[in-house]
Amino acid sequence: MSRSGRTERRARYGRSIKDYYEELWERLPDELEPPSFERRLAFLREEVRSGERVLDVGCGTGEFTAALAEAGADAIGVEVAEAALERARARHPGLDFRLVPLEGPLPFEDGAFALVWASEVIEHVTDTARWLSEVRRVLAPAGRLLVTTPSHGRLRVALGGVERYSEPLGDHLHLYTQRSLRMLLDEFGFADVEVRSVEGPPLLRRSLFARAMR
Repeated sequence: MSRSGRTERRARYGRSIKDYYEELWERLPDELEPPSFERRLAFLREEVRSGERVLDVGCGTGEFTAALAEAGADAIGVEVAEAALERARARHPGLDFRLVPLEGPLPFEDGAFALVWASEVIEHVTDTARWLSEVRRVLAPAGRLLVTTPSHGRLRVALGGVERYSEPLGDHLHLYTQRSLRMLLDEFGFADVEVRSVEGPPLLRRSLFARAMR
């Protein structure tokens, strides 16, 4: 296949995924209850500092972007679905929400942010390598990355079955363990990587919270 053919095929694929997320956000109920919201919010608040420029990747309806702004940060929320941004702007008028391309680069300069917050996002990303490279690019030197994602340790998957956590028509594309998430962040040049499992019995933790530095 020629380069132009591959580019066109990738563009069609990108459009189909974008359409999926637009339709998903249009179907979701108006009042959502984000999983583990209070615990994730506490994790974020431990790290945010007043006056910093912060990027909320996959901001959804904007609750974390609003929390960042309340903490004194210069916060920007980005999403791949305009339907999600419509909700965010209606809920939190006056905050900065922007549409970003699904497969393209983030529309920010190198080193633009002191902190990037990506909560329940990385498991949905089609091209993890490109996404992480972009996240690292827009972080300032010594900038921090915070990631949350579901935990899929061996016992949890063995008891529940892989189908429960990765449905054929679902949008969870990757399953992470504490070890695999740490290795991934290490591989992409992040420093001082810390990954901890939270929520539930020790061998059946439901979530991973990760912190790393550029």
